[in-house]
Amino acid sequence: MHAHDTQYNMNPIQSSTLSNPLCSVIILLLVTLFKPWPSSSSPSPFIPREATPTKSGYLLVNSTSLSSMYYAFYEAQQPISSDVSTTPLLIWLEGGPGCSSMLANFNGIGPWRLNKTSMLHLDPNPGSWNRIFGLVFFDNPVGTGFSVASSPNVIPRDQNTIAEHLFVAIKSFIGLNPAFKDRPIYLTGESYGGKYVPSLGYHIAEKNTHLPKEDRVNLVGIAVGNGLTDPVTQVKTHAISAYYSGLINENQRSQLEEMQSEVVKFIDHENWGEATNARKKVLSMLQNVTGLATLFDISRKTPYKELRMVERFLGNPEAKMALGANISVDFKECNDTVRNALHEDVMKSVRYKMEYLLGKTNYKVLLYQGRRDLVDGVVSTEAWIRELNWEEKNDFEKAERNLWKVKGELAGYVQKWGTLSHVVVLGAGHFVFIDQTMNSQVMIEDWVLGKGLFADVTLNKIEPPIGLMKLDG
Repeated sequence: MHAHDTQYNMNPIQSSTLSNPLCSVIILLLVTLFKPWPSSSSPSPFIPREATPTKSGYLLVNSTSLSSMYYAFYEAQQPISSDVSTTPLLIWLEGGPGCSSMLANFNGIGPWRLNKTSMLHLDPNPGSWNRIFGLVFFDNPVGTGFSVASSPNVIPRDQNTIAEHLFVAIKSFIGLNPAFKDRPIYLTGESYGGKYVPSLGYHIAEKNTHLPKEDRVNLVGIAVGNGLTDPVTQVKTHAISAYYSGLINENQRSQLEEMQSEVVKFIDHENWGEATNARKKVLSMLQNVTGLATLFDISRKTPYKELRMVERFLGNPEAKMALGANISVDFKECNDTVRNALHEDVMKSVRYKMEYLLGKTNYKVLLYQGRRDLVDGVVSTEAWIRELNWEEKNDFEKAERNLWKVKGELAGYVQKWGTLSHVVVLGAGHFVFIDQTMNSQVMIEDWVLGKGLFADVTLNKIEPPIGLMKLDG
């Protein structure tokens, strides 16, 4: 289950549970108490030593329930500075809700990726996001991937709780190594990460205003790919997006628009569960009338097989050990129990949190979409950008949309004003890191470093973004 309650292949996925949750929690507690810097030092035929994380393990996020979040950290292969304490750290949060960040790790942005012809073989990934940056994957929320929830009842049901868990995990991770404290942090993610990322950024900004400078999280920017951020606006775009792509006719467009209006009515009445169900019906009808293999990429003849390969690969106990994961966890690419827990969260907007980040902080914001996505594509994102309550919105809308080229070839389009950058990625669907791995690396590196089309030309000076712009040190 991925991308805001929509299946990868539009088929149900079995629920993921722990074979013995209590036993797993006890094991994790012992790890937390007696092994504060858990290490991935157990290579296997599935994951050779050079492909294991720099560090990995579990971070306690709830001392009452003993729920713990799994992380895998890969240090920069070629740090941009000899002083590693200044090397940026990227944090990746996968969508779903309930999908493991290992999907992105082994399919495009991690240093090694699964060979598409052999699910038991890893190849070095030249397009990794940790080429010059540190990269941390969190299986979020607890209950997802390798992370452990002591029971279904402790799985978060709202973005505020998820953000608090992530904040605790990040603070714990930073505390593992003094060199991490001052490293600039960028939150990244895709799909339902369009909620996780801005919600966490908002939470960090608020927390930082109440913390002494030495205890703040050094957040610098956030990046969201093909995200679900403002569902009430985005759900109204499916019909027109499909219609102007030549995939449906006028009658089908009208039918879909009526169904979309029903979703909006449920949202207006705050009937969140029914709104989620109604949206699923919209996407199901769109799937049926277009006959597409997947709504995530209108050009694909088959669904993304790469996603299921990760589940099969990481189901092996030796692979789990090599990653520093609890071998008793029944790994699933996406967890139905987590998805169900967040069923009523799906259609709730976090646009106001993005408005806060754009208007009240100096954080850089990157929104990028693969052009061929019918679920959370370009039209969907641009619709809610137009609804932003942001004083610089008009300037952004008037900003030039530039041709983005990589090695002389057209890769997409970049529009930038102030701290907001919007990128349209050509040749990609919902999963940009799978479809355009190398170009996604160029994009994230140039954005973080402020190079090329991401160079700042509208602001004379940006102070170090520590939270509110007027925050005293």
